[in-house]
Amino acid sequence: MKVTIVHVHIKPDHVDDFIEATRLNHQASVQEPGNLRFDVLQLEDDPTRFVLYEAYTSVETAAAHKQTQHYNTWRDTVAEWMASPRQGVPYHGMLPETVLD
Repeated sequence: MKVTIVHVHIKPDHVDDFIEATRLNHQASVQEPGNLRFDVLQLEDDPTRFVLYEAYTSVETAAAHKQTQHYNTWRDTVAEWMASPRQGVPYHGMLPETVLD
């Protein structure tokens, strides 16, 4: 399982815009082949900070996500709203074990 945890810091005047753009990206991402999870989290004590938890069945399906139209639209739309560059931290997902048919 390929997991990426993406840390995002948004300018205060674009929080609602970011949430809407990310909602659209989330809705399409969870429909992708190989997607196991695509969670969007907002820090309780700082609403300008978000974490995206993305889990895919493989490195290949995670890479395919970055080739989708919805991801590219999201990336380009939110770029100017970021207070600092987003940081994606890759992980190898160990548990739960993913069974591929």
